[in-house]
Amino acid sequence: MARADPHTRIVGWLKVALPILALVILATLFLVADRIDPEDALPYAEVDVAERAREPRMTAPSYAGTTSDGASLTLTAEEARPAAAGSPASARGVRLDLSTPDGATTELRAATAVVDQAARLLVLSGGVTVTTGTGYRLETPEVAARLDRSGLESRGEVSATGPLGEIRADGMRLDQDNRTPGVYLLVFNGGVRLVYRPGG
Repeated sequence: MARADPHTRIVGWLKVALPILALVILATLFLVADRIDPEDALPYAEVDVAERAREPRMTAPSYAGTTSDGASLTLTAEEARPAAAGSPASARGVRLDLSTPDGATTELRAATAVVDQAARLLVLSGGVTVTTGTGYRLETPEVAARLDRSGLESRGEVSATGPLGEIRADGMRLDQDNRTPGVYLLVFNGGVRLVYRPGG
């Protein structure tokens, strides 16, 4: 029987040696590798899934639309919850921007808000700040904003600063002027007190 040449013998040995070497390397990797702690696998996944299932919510939602009189509404929030049985849709960290057809702009910020679907109202509360493009800044506990047409109304006393000075009133309303369609008026009512400071 003829002896196998050196090349054939080397190939034969490699066919046996290489798989064994691969197994040794794999075994070494498994023995040396750090143990994985399942609790450390997702250090930031601290979400209560059961709670989210019971109380669904949206993060950073936004809504944009147009009212029947042609004003544009933009509503954003830090978090919102859809309406559920016995409770209306709600949001926190709310900002409402209203731009009326006459070019006026009004920005409202509030801690919380709820939607009254039946009355087509967004009720902002928790301390509401209203800033108008004409230079007025108002603070009031609660404001009802219409969703079907342009209109804002405070539900509490109003403290304001503006081009005329400081104003305190029992309430305020921003609405379309019935006598001049297309013109919107900011009206203070119910015992208005003005500290006149022109240019202040």
